[in-house]
Amino acid sequence: MTGFALTAPNRTIFGRGCRVTAADEIARIGTRVLLVRGRSVAWVDELAAELTHSGCCLQVVYSAGEPDLDDVRNAVAFARGHRAECIVSVGGGATLDLGKAVAGLCVSEGDVAEYLELGNSSPRQLKDPLPFIAIPTTAGTGAEATRNAVIGVPEKQLKISLRDPRLLPNLAIVDPALTDGSPKALTLASGLDAITQLIESYLCNRANPVTDALCEANIRPAMASLHRLMENENIKARDEMARASYLSGLALSNSGLGIVHGLASVIGGRGAAHGAICGRLLASGLSVNFGAVTRGLGNVERFHKVNEWLADGLGNSGEDGVLALRSFVDANGLPSLKDLGVLNAEIEEIAELALSASSTKANPVKIQFEEICYLLRSA
Repeated sequence: MTGFALTAPNRTIFGRGCRVTAADEIARIGTRVLLVRGRSVAWVDELAAELTHSGCCLQVVYSAGEPDLDDVRNAVAFARGHRAECIVSVGGGATLDLGKAVAGLCVSEGDVAEYLELGNSSPRQLKDPLPFIAIPTTAGTGAEATRNAVIGVPEKQLKISLRDPRLLPNLAIVDPALTDGSPKALTLASGLDAITQLIESYLCNRANPVTDALCEANIRPAMASLHRLMENENIKARDEMARASYLSGLALSNSGLGIVHGLASVIGGRGAAHGAICGRLLASGLSVNFGAVTRGLGNVERFHKVNEWLADGLGNSGEDGVLALRSFVDANGLPSLKDLGVLNAEIEEIAELALSASSTKANPVKIQFEEICYLLRSA
């Protein structure tokens, strides 16, 4: 039997409407609260008022897009100045990553760059992080269930993860209602991120019985729910996508990913949105990896299952699921690679950098430079 280890948030509360308990839950963890938030969800104002009413000393840091080194440095300085006892993040994956990084770094000495795998030397080890509470308002990254925080390094045009098992949230509060009415483009990109994470976790060379169970049960329903949401707003589909996002984070934290996320870490460092990159690369990544495993290098059966789940989820049962996925992303206006900042002249440079990305190491088979170039061109 395959051995495995399981890491997960210390506690998770999931369900429509469960956010009503958030202020009480947070106040029990710490009274000097740093709230890291975006600006798009009005409910965060209610949470802030409730925390203040409950006696918490509250300070707020606003998140603006995917965090880079300076964003983290500034937020860490703010947390230290506030003498925060706990960090609460409410927002999309980028906001959760910023809060997670602050929780880990504000009690550790030195600069954030010293704790990242930048290739110069071994990264420093974090001290025990502050308690961290994650409340997602998008359904995509699963950051509320992961042990890493993605940070942009502009001078290297890369996104690199701050990693530590202790970065897992002490509490994840996942209320699908916070995603209701999200714009179509955001729903599409974030949903494709979750689906990519489920698929890559299932196919990767570190998959185990627990992650298999999570992925097998959720790939097809997630694809079907995202398909439904592209047609009209649907509460049941929102609930399904929130669950898929959370479980995709749990799966990747306990297995790995693959070449799609390896490429996304490079392309995203140039400023493009992570979920859109994953969605645009997924079909080509599946095709290239399938070609490699059919040469006798891996488990073909898993790819057949994924192909079937995608086809079923998109209402094309019995047809080619990868082709159906290509048609789906195009029909719903997902940006092209060119629109995401990938130029033909940069393909070889991106492919070379992706070869050494941490996510690529978990790819189901060892993938060659030429295959990555072909993947990019075919996408």
